[in-house]
Amino acid sequence: MAPSSKKLVVQFVALSLMIAAVHGCGPHCPTPSPPPPATSGGTCPINTLTLGVCADVLNLLKLHFGVPANEQCCPLLAGLADLDAAVCLCTAIRAKILGVVNLNVTADIVLLLNQCGKTCPAGFTCPR
Repeated sequence: MAPSSKKLVVQFVALSLMIAAVHGCGPHCPTPSPPPPATSGGTCPINTLTLGVCADVLNLLKLHFGVPANEQCCPLLAGLADLDAAVCLCTAIRAKILGVVNLNVTADIVLLLNQCGKTCPAGFTCPR
């Protein structure tokens, strides 16, 4: 090889290494796994025994009846963040205050939270 072609090869290799360094490991990079869904982190700052009034609301919702505007469940959850409200309902269900059979816990929590203008956090499951 002539001296100028050696210089071109060295420049090409150097440029290739710089490009590889900028792009990391290239197309063979492992894709990062998504973070696990939020299943805890919330707290229940209220006495869950007071959530017993939500049992009537839940029964009406399951039977597809309207819930009166002056019902007592939503005001108890009103000042809570969505995650905290969900944790409180989980705690009440676990303590069997709401009388819910554990087969549809997530659906029951979503029903109650929606009724109270709250949103169940994505991927939420009751803490154990």
